[in-house]
Amino acid sequence: MLFLGIDVGTGGTRTVLVNAAGRVVASQAIEHAPFRSAFPGWAEQDPEDWWRAAQSSIRDVLATAACTPKDIAAIGLTGQMHGAVLLDAQGNVLRPSLIWCDTRSAPQCDWLHATLGRERVIELTCNPALPNFTLTKILWVREHEPEVFARIAHILCPKDYVRFRLSGVYAMDVQEASGTLLLDVTYRRWSHEMAEASGIPMEWLPQLFESTEICARLSEQAAAATDLSVGTPIVAGAGDQGAGAVGMGILKPGSVSATIGTSGVVFAATGQPVRDPLGRLHTFCHAVAGRWHVMGVTQAAGLSLRWLRDVLNTTVNASVSYEELVAHASRAPAGSDGVFWAPYLFGERTPYLDPDIRAAFVGLSAAHGQAHLVRAVLEGVAYSLRDTFTLFAELGIPVRGVRLGGGGARSPLWRQIQADIYGRAVEILTAEEGAAYGAALLAGVGVGAWPNVDTACESSIQVAEQIEPDPAARVIYEQGYQIYRKLYPMLASLRSQS
Repeated sequence: MLFLGIDVGTGGTRTVLVNAAGRVVASQAIEHAPFRSAFPGWAEQDPEDWWRAAQSSIRDVLATAACTPKDIAAIGLTGQMHGAVLLDAQGNVLRPSLIWCDTRSAPQCDWLHATLGRERVIELTCNPALPNFTLTKILWVREHEPEVFARIAHILCPKDYVRFRLSGVYAMDVQEASGTLLLDVTYRRWSHEMAEASGIPMEWLPQLFESTEICARLSEQAAAATDLSVGTPIVAGAGDQGAGAVGMGILKPGSVSATIGTSGVVFAATGQPVRDPLGRLHTFCHAVAGRWHVMGVTQAAGLSLRWLRDVLNTTVNASVSYEELVAHASRAPAGSDGVFWAPYLFGERTPYLDPDIRAAFVGLSAAHGQAHLVRAVLEGVAYSLRDTFTLFAELGIPVRGVRLGGGGARSPLWRQIQADIYGRAVEILTAEEGAAYGAALLAGVGVGAWPNVDTACESSIQVAEQIEPDPAARVIYEQGYQIYRKLYPMLASLRSQS
């Protein structure tokens, strides 16, 4: 019995096969075309490209594992959250998806807050209106592309579009729906008041499910495209943060993860919805029924390192890998000899909720080189994620253990930097497939391989290593964090003067 987990990410789609013992049998990834950014703050992808990558990764992973279609007991889906996939009545894509890091809809956020009141929006959805959320993107389309808005019949998020192509079913899980700004997060149902105030017909919204519920089955057309069996059950799954938390065992209060992918997220499980009255943290339904989570988000985490790699490669007409970059970074000392990176390439969410702030290197001199730049990026991302731990302490959210995920967990140097900057021991897990792995576990629970998500995680997830903070580095980073906290006000004041 095998379970398929499909992660429709920003950079690519990863598919994993997990057996009933929770072991990864095979894993394959297919890259997406780079997202398009016609103007600063814009980011769009073609949903058809996700479907192409999903088909290829599924076929590849089946071939790698040398298994038959009937070996696959269930499919779980996860992926980048918030992207607005707009479909007509026949299920045709109306325009490229405005994805999570697209921040052009700040005026629509202002309109929502003026129409309903910021406090009322938080009361209804547990979150303020942000440009990253799905609803504000739809409202941008309404204002700027009314001919597209008039043809909308269905609204989905990225991984739910792939489910639609697999099954013909319009469905979404409550964890993913939490990031649309259309969900009553406390009661895990669509908010009629938010939809009505925004002019969004309820019939556009897909049916909601808990993450382990079977919501669809593989169609004949999709079976032919993927080499899977017709009728294979598909569970609702979760957005990448919810599924990633399952894959890391972040299920109960006190358990926390810090994941560095394209964005960066610090995620804490809670037993009830915890609202930040200032809206600096997101409060969403968890992928576990009857539980919630809070999380802080750094917009450009791994994206900062990718940006620097691409700039350096273009400058020297070379092809430097991430591993080579990080090897360079290890030659610079903790604190990067006074160089700081403010990772605001796509604005910032936590704690500033500012889509217009921009990134900067600060503290450069002629004595600094490439090693300092790279290490400053690694440290700047970790400083930014530490801001969320600062908010957790302010709001009384317990932190009893921290597990690392994503690309930031694969680099020994970045692991140590995180432990030193967070000031906490951090854990690395044996399974590194993240959200795709969590989606596969959710699929297994959905067909009864495990009685519940807790049991699935307890029997499958193992700690590979624990990294303790380095006392000397901690002193340097404590001082560095106090300087880092001054960068945002400085950059914001420069913007206001321009």
